[in-house]
Amino acid sequence: MATIRIAGVNIPSDKKIEYALTYIFGIGLSQAQEIVKQVKVDANTRVKDLKETDANKIREYIEKNYTVEGDLRRQVGGNIKRLKEIDSVRGSRHSRKLPVRGQRTKTNSRTARGNKRMTMGSGKTNAMAQKT
Repeated sequence: MATIRIAGVNIPSDKKIEYALTYIFGIGLSQAQEIVKQVKVDANTRVKDLKETDANKIREYIEKNYTVEGDLRRQVGGNIKRLKEIDSVRGSRHSRKLPVRGQRTKTNSRTARGNKRMTMGSGKTNAMAQKT
């Protein structure tokens, strides 16, 4: 069997099925384990050794019971857009690309703040090279 496509995603063929399903946006490890248990497929089966009928069972189960990939991304984007439109604090934090859930920003969230390094010793380059 070649590669398997589920929800528009190519599942890696050399991994165990429960770990390979996590490559789909919206399915984590616990949900993947639940899917494998519900469909009655051995969790240790590699994707390349999976039968076509089992792959179709998994595909149908995911389509029927989970919101994944494009639909989920659209839903999450719509939720963030709604928060911005009603001028909530969470929406303003999203629009400024700052942490939304109460994390501190003085010392952490370097990537959110553009990776600023203000002190002399914390820069990437040598301190002597900055003076010249």
